[in-house]
Amino acid sequence: MICVLLVAGHGTLLQTEIKNDDTGLYSHLIGVPKTLLPGIGGKKILDFWWKTVNLRQLFTKVYLVTNADKYKHFERWATANDFPVENIINDGSTTEEDSLGAVADLELVIRSRKLQDDIVVIAGDMLCADQNIDITQVISFFRSKPGELIIYYEMEESEKSTSRGIVEVCPDSHRITRFWEKPRDGLTSSRLATVVFYCIQKETLPVLSDFISQREAPDRSFGRFWERVINNNLLDVFGMKLPTAFQLIGQVGLSDYTKWLTRFSTKPSNKSTRPITFRSFARVGLMGNPSDCFHGKTIAMTITNFWAEVTLVKSQTLVLVPHPLNDPTEFGSLQDLFSISRKEGYFGGLRLLQATCKKFYQFCCKQGIALAKQNFTLKYDTNIPRQVGLAGSSAIVSATLKCLMKFYNLTDQDLPKPIRANFILNVETDELLITAGLQDRVSQVYEGLVYMDFSKKLMDEQGYGKYISLDMSDLPPFWLAYLSDPSDSGRIHNNVRQRWLSGEPSVVEAMETFAQLTDQARVALMKKDWNCLAELMDRNFELRRSVYSDESLGPGNLKMVALAKKFGSAAKLPGSGGAVVGLCPHPEKLDQLREAFQEAGCVFCVITPFNPSVSKCHQSTVIGSPGLKSACSRPTEATGEIATNVNANM
Repeated sequence: MICVLLVAGHGTLLQTEIKNDDTGLYSHLIGVPKTLLPGIGGKKILDFWWKTVNLRQLFTKVYLVTNADKYKHFERWATANDFPVENIINDGSTTEEDSLGAVADLELVIRSRKLQDDIVVIAGDMLCADQNIDITQVISFFRSKPGELIIYYEMEESEKSTSRGIVEVCPDSHRITRFWEKPRDGLTSSRLATVVFYCIQKETLPVLSDFISQREAPDRSFGRFWERVINNNLLDVFGMKLPTAFQLIGQVGLSDYTKWLTRFSTKPSNKSTRPITFRSFARVGLMGNPSDCFHGKTIAMTITNFWAEVTLVKSQTLVLVPHPLNDPTEFGSLQDLFSISRKEGYFGGLRLLQATCKKFYQFCCKQGIALAKQNFTLKYDTNIPRQVGLAGSSAIVSATLKCLMKFYNLTDQDLPKPIRANFILNVETDELLITAGLQDRVSQVYEGLVYMDFSKKLMDEQGYGKYISLDMSDLPPFWLAYLSDPSDSGRIHNNVRQRWLSGEPSVVEAMETFAQLTDQARVALMKKDWNCLAELMDRNFELRRSVYSDESLGPGNLKMVALAKKFGSAAKLPGSGGAVVGLCPHPEKLDQLREAFQEAGCVFCVITPFNPSVSKCHQSTVIGSPGLKSACSRPTEATGEIATNVNANM
């Protein structure tokens, strides 16, 4: 494969303003080509692109196309940067008026060097926010598609679409369906802007010559080329997104250069010093579960009592830090190892971090999102009790994904919430072979009180269910109790799925009834009819008991439900076992209920729901400060992000 860097622009506007600048601050840049101006960290803009493409395992040769007016500048640059001078090609132009055009400059390289290879072509005068583009990922995506490749990015609010080539991209195939070169206002709502960063198949090279023969020099831009071949369906062209910002494209002035250079130069230093921290919360299934694996309906709620927290910090190498309690590698004795292994099992959170990172990279490659080449250190903490069905594993995965999206600048458009829930489930089911359904992941992505419909029709048509956030005002007092020494919660599922798949009438009917109970519970929540909701929770448990049997539920779960009923409280399993969630219509009995569960050897707590809509205020409170109860005084209750003072609720 061949790489061609285009640097033949004359930059007349920028040079004129540098010459006319009265401050004298930029007089040393008079006559310097735009691509050799100081970039981020003082390095020249071209230095960055040369570092990006100087990979012998990818490119057999790299060529640089300049003009006669600036040739000497690039010759000096080449000798100082180990670039082969013989690979600099002079297009002979000396002014903007006699320039050949970008397509003609590329065709000059192809014709003069008799190239018959796939080509990557990049404009070397673009200033890019991220200095380490993973071009290997770009090439891999190009190789996976039967056509040409255009790199695009999402424009910032301050940028005008009339100044860029704008594309519309099919989200499924990543095929570019429409191209506008600097469109008039109103022609398209797309904010996806292209840059001169393309991969072109060797079979397409003759099309460049045909285009040049039909165009005068002013129209030999790549924007006009792609506009013609895409809108007339002459070539299959695909798009890959770089989640970063590009500037200094085309004719720009001194103010553009200084503004964007200052902004891009400060951005990396912020990212390198400020850790990114997110929390995801435990969830309790209030109704419908466990029908989320059976095309049912559920209502679940995230709670602030228990959480998983992940912190990402930029680093030289990629490091996953073991948790001292959940990923032990040192033990006091063999007996200590035995006791910890028996209680905690063999699998901590480290595998969840690793699987999430692997799946994230795989997802971005498949979805045509090119990530910056930057490393990080990940560590996690959690207080979600193990093996009691409170979605502890998915909370770690969810918090990790939030950190990765923030670090790589991915948006909700890149990874929409419904797809994000599917992603988290796939990390656990595909990578780690954990038996799980979508309910936990949807709850932790949407947060708060969520109604979920996983009907087969919806899942088949769109790949995800119908998810609705419910009003959380004036909720009744829910409580949670769990076994202090639970068994593996996953065992409770028994053989019900096999019975459902084989069409056993009692199981099929039960799953349909779970859905009906969920719809009734949604109405009860809307009407704030807590007595009705409590009755429905009891019916949910009895239905589950009839399907799964007492032996499968286990004596510990049955004991906790029976204890709750002694005090007139509704109770059901919030997850796969090991805990019960209750609704006590008589709040004055909560203290008695707590004492009874504690005497029975269980852990008891009153639930604090997490309401994502309560507050969007900035947070600076230190985690762990005692007595913090209002949503505005707790960082996690506002956004789920800790110690960054940034509203980034995902």
